[in-house]
Amino acid sequence: MTELPDNTRWQLWIVAFGFFMQSLDTTIVNTALPSMAKSLGESPLHMHMVVVSYVLTVAVMLPASGWLADKIGVRNIFFAAIVLFTLGSLFCALSGTLNQLVLARVLQGVGGAMMVPVGRLTVMKIVPRAQYIGVKL
Repeated sequence: MTELPDNTRWQLWIVAFGFFMQSLDTTIVNTALPSMAKSLGESPLHMHMVVVSYVLTVAVMLPASGWLADKIGVRNIFFAAIVLFTLGSLFCALSGTLNQLVLARVLQGVGGAMMVPVGRLTVMKIVPRAQYIGVKL
């Protein structure tokens, strides 16, 4: 198998890190909900909106991400996804109310929805086809 150039390797690490953060964020919030509810002074029963807002936003925005990548460019959309996801994470950390947290999770969901499919497109564009499907020519 041929060796990948250093810049391609870095791009793959960035995509992998984005995948990891999106997957982690999707699941880890559930374990933190009781602590978050206490910190916000909310009933744990109201905290379901934190999870639903993220998952619903991802579900709605996921189909649009491929279209956006075709129209604007894979690199630009992936960069925008990372920026939106990071800003959403920052706003989650700074949230003082449940409504602020839900809005921040929606922003995270927009970034997360674009990150995974556009990240896969990025891999397909920067790695030779024979390598990413595991075929030796």
